[in-house]
Amino acid sequence: KRQALHWIAVHTVAIAAALFFILPFVFVFLTSVMSDDQALSGDLWPTEWNWSNYAEVFNTPGFLDWWRNSLMYAGLGTLFTVCSSIPVAYALAKFRFRGRRTAMMLVISTMMLPPQVIVIPMYLVWAQQLHLSGSLWPLIIPMAFGDAYSIFLLRQFLLTIPREYLESAKVDGSGEFGTLLRIVIPMAKPGIAAVALFQFFYCWNDYFGPQIYASQNPGAWTLSYGLESFKSAHSVNWNLTMAATLLVMAPVIIVFFFAQKAFVEGVTLTGVKG
Repeated sequence: KRQALHWIAVHTVAIAAALFFILPFVFVFLTSVMSDDQALSGDLWPTEWNWSNYAEVFNTPGFLDWWRNSLMYAGLGTLFTVCSSIPVAYALAKFRFRGRRTAMMLVISTMMLPPQVIVIPMYLVWAQQLHLSGSLWPLIIPMAFGDAYSIFLLRQFLLTIPREYLESAKVDGSGEFGTLLRIVIPMAKPGIAAVALFQFFYCWNDYFGPQIYASQNPGAWTLSYGLESFKSAHSVNWNLTMAATLLVMAPVIIVFFFAQKAFVEGVTLTGVKG
């Protein structure tokens, strides 16, 4: 009897929590397929399923450009961050050199610095010195030099890889670069997947960066920034606004759905050894 009550209690809480997170998405979806008049009413279920709302959103001038820019920003940003953070994390996790702890503390200290503190001097450099304002390159290029949080997360994961594997590879004649490519990276796939997903989500949802650097050029807007303009232009068309919102969220949901196993495994194992 006690086990049955425990089972009921646990599953009741789980179902309630699931509904708490799912119902907003259901509301957004149902509103997105309503007509203009019904979307402004109190109805929760569409009387007519207007799938043409999604086509109308796609045909909005600039929407496909925002989509392309978001894919470029998220894709290149994730690629640059992963490729630049792996060697640094590997060095901090497996190399023994003077100042290693100090270097790690410096990496961690940069995580405590709010980006708003350096936004003005960085903007002056990119806009006045390099003349790259009005584009997303001021946001993408710095990611080729590593990311503090990604380095920290990867280092924690690489600490869980036994040193014996690395020493065996070196005995077989493999150098540090070869060991990194053939031994470390295949064993660190869950951690790399977690870092890649974190960075992809950050770039895809970034609103502050595109607002600073690309606001004066609508051709360089991302979905997160362009959605605000779309909402202002369709302030009374809640069905179109919800359809656009769902299209912005869809890639993130799909990516996480297919990569959630590697993501959860990578985040969990990073705390095994510190």
